[in-house]
Amino acid sequence: MARSDHCPGDRGAAAVAAVVALQAIAAAFFLADATADIGASGATPHVVIEAIIALALVAGVVTGALQVRRMWREARRRRAALAVAAGALSEVMAQRFREWRLTPAEADVAVFALKGCDIAQICELRGSAAGTVRAQLTRVYDKAGVNSRAALASLFLEDLMSAPIIRPGRDDA
Repeated sequence: MARSDHCPGDRGAAAVAAVVALQAIAAAFFLADATADIGASGATPHVVIEAIIALALVAGVVTGALQVRRMWREARRRRAALAVAAGALSEVMAQRFREWRLTPAEADVAVFALKGCDIAQICELRGSAAGTVRAQLTRVYDKAGVNSRAALASLFLEDLMSAPIIRPGRDDA
């Protein structure tokens, strides 16, 4: 299964950034137009209203840019937290595999099973026969004290859920 390196927060931030960029172009246009109108006909009520609207648009651009910055920071924090969780899962798996005294082949089969691969995929990835993979998976289940992939996965989920939660630092800037 291929995964993208981008998370939904990145796409949302990119969409907001595109809107902010469009607003910035519009703000520049309206400010230039208001400045030209003031130079040509003075500060008429129409031109003053146009200038106020242009300044409000500039304020919206600044606010939007700050929001995009916040969204990108949050996306980076989420990626970092995900990396920590992935690293924690790897450590938990390695520790459990040592405790269960899995052979390297059994550990490989267990990892592939936990990743959601079926017997045929594991056979292909390992270059092994289906009977061999089934036997290795059965030994993994026996050593782990479970009888299914779901039960095997739940052991790791329980370990991760009992671990202390790492909370990213707040950055309200």
